[in-house]
Amino acid sequence: MAVTTTKILRLTFATAGGKTFSITIPDPKVNLQQADAETVMDMIIEKNVYITTSGELTGKRDIKVINTSTEDLYDPPQL
Repeated sequence: MAVTTTKILRLTFATAGGKTFSITIPDPKVNLQQADAETVMDMIIEKNVYITTSGELTGKRDIKVINTSTEDLYDPPQL
């Protein structure tokens, strides 16, 4: 039984159609600062990197670093 921990960075944007669009980045650097993430988001918006089904990205909505722990309680027998 193993416990695994994962960390992701979720960048959430507003779209022209009034919806949200999120980008998930695995294993963000340990010393990531809010200003660094905002700079990247500004660049993504400015360069129109993504066009979604609800239009282009128009603004920043949220920045989260999410830690998840998973405890594997059962492993099937190896044949």
